[in-house]
Amino acid sequence: MTSPIKVSSSHREPELRGQTVVVIGGSSGIGLETARRARSAGAQVVLTGRNSERLQAAALELDALSTAAFDANDPALLKRFFGELSQPIDHVMVTAGAPHYENLLESNLDELRNALDDRLVLAIEVARNAADRLRPGGTLLFMSGTKGRHPRGGGTVSIVAAGLGALIANLALELAPVRVNLIAAGFVDTPLSASLLGHDLENRREQLRATLPIGRVVEPADVAALAVHVMINTALTGGTYDIDGGQQLVA
Repeated sequence: MTSPIKVSSSHREPELRGQTVVVIGGSSGIGLETARRARSAGAQVVLTGRNSERLQAAALELDALSTAAFDANDPALLKRFFGELSQPIDHVMVTAGAPHYENLLESNLDELRNALDDRLVLAIEVARNAADRLRPGGTLLFMSGTKGRHPRGGGTVSIVAAGLGALIANLALELAPVRVNLIAAGFVDTPLSASLLGHDLENRREQLRATLPIGRVVEPADVAALAVHVMINTALTGGTYDIDGGQQLVA
């Protein structure tokens, strides 16, 4: 005769309780969803973004510890932001910056610089300014894309994606015991995707629903769940973690 299954009555503490998560680009999309997920895991959140109205709405929803409206690609403003934080922090998630798909030889110098600044230079500047504020074992977490790994994915975006992987591995060694990781996403159904695709957005959604192994489009909440897991799992550093619903398998 089998014994009845015993259900544990122990209460599991939220895994980010007592920790502070900074989300750069936290007023919408993946950044906002990551902040929501971190709050549900017990963290306090600090949000930054360019749009002050969206930022204040997000802060009100999440009862954010603080906010700062500025352009993260401005080195002086980024340095001032980290310098003015009133307490040590545990995790920094960076979703700011847009992908660039210009052809390398057809791009002008400003376009090339913008492509590098929006991801590579931003990552270096965040690491430089956040290093002394992060508690040991904390996380720097950046975003990239899986499409950029393939040369056919589009000139500048491929260069940036390749560079980010190498940069994250080097930063993980230089900043240890602070952990540094990268999330590489395929198509994610965000406001940024909507602005880039315009009227083609619904066609893209239908195409992905029909072809992806998961049978649906990847949402910001999916990426947020991975981001918070990387924050919680203290064995992860120097890695790139894909989330694309199997898009690379069928591309």
